[in-house]
Amino acid sequence: MQFGFFSGLLWGLDTVILGIGLALAPYIGSAEALACASIAGSFLHDAFCAIWLFSYMGIRGRLKDTVAALKTRSGKVVIVGALLGGPIGMTGYVLAINNIGAAYTAIISAFYPAVGAFLSFVLLKEKMSKGQILSLLIALCGVMTMGYLSAGSSEIANAPLGLLGAVLAVIGWGSEAVLCAWGMKDDAVDDKTALQIRETTSALVYGVLVLPFFGAWHFTLGAIPSMPTLIIALAGLAGTASYLFYYKGIAAIGAARAMALNISYSAWSVVFGLILLGTIPDMASVICCIVIVCGTVLAASNWNELFGRNRAA
Repeated sequence: MQFGFFSGLLWGLDTVILGIGLALAPYIGSAEALACASIAGSFLHDAFCAIWLFSYMGIRGRLKDTVAALKTRSGKVVIVGALLGGPIGMTGYVLAINNIGAAYTAIISAFYPAVGAFLSFVLLKEKMSKGQILSLLIALCGVMTMGYLSAGSSEIANAPLGLLGAVLAVIGWGSEAVLCAWGMKDDAVDDKTALQIRETTSALVYGVLVLPFFGAWHFTLGAIPSMPTLIIALAGLAGTASYLFYYKGIAAIGAARAMALNISYSAWSVVFGLILLGTIPDMASVICCIVIVCGTVLAASNWNELFGRNRAA
């Protein structure tokens, strides 16, 4: 369970650092920046994650394992998961924010672990107890509440397109972990090779398809040689560490329970916001953080072990 726990903690750190980078010029200010910053930031984040992973796997002499994994059916399944979780899910998320606002997007997108848990049950035969499911739902309520409180008001520009984008995010993110878990059942695809396939696929598709679609390459090239982009690279390092723990957690405890722990990043981002930015949370946010952390831990735990039910009387 510790792998999923650290994945959420480090993703919270990643979120805060990424937010710092995207809050600086050239990612804010001009009309072009407002239109392209989210897409460019997502691409650069995944590109840096891919670079960090390439270095990590190269140092460990594991690049040949990734090449071999790509030739297997399981490796191709991981590629599909990468497309769903990266370009498709994230592009849907950006479309939703642009068309129905951040508040409604935060509420809807928070359901992705529930979708992932259902798909894990159907496709992977992973089971969660009623108590674990209830704990997950309570944690999701905490995530949705925090997302709504922090996002502010929403202006709806195109409701059908925004809802479509939010649904793409939910299905994409919820499917990613399940497909990668299925792929990692093959001995040829361990958690590290699966992650390298995921990040490399995502970065390439962003660069070849998503950025041209949004007309964001010109802005991205201009933004690369800047200090904020170095901050995004640092966020990518935290994100890489988070993903390493996340994929290890998927392999160790299953996709549903790993996702449950991963969404605790919403709470950890508040903690790191306090540490790095001095942002003092209000009481509602503190309560949401406690609900999220407790709910995610209970959703991912073996209750018999946690409450000592397996001990002899």
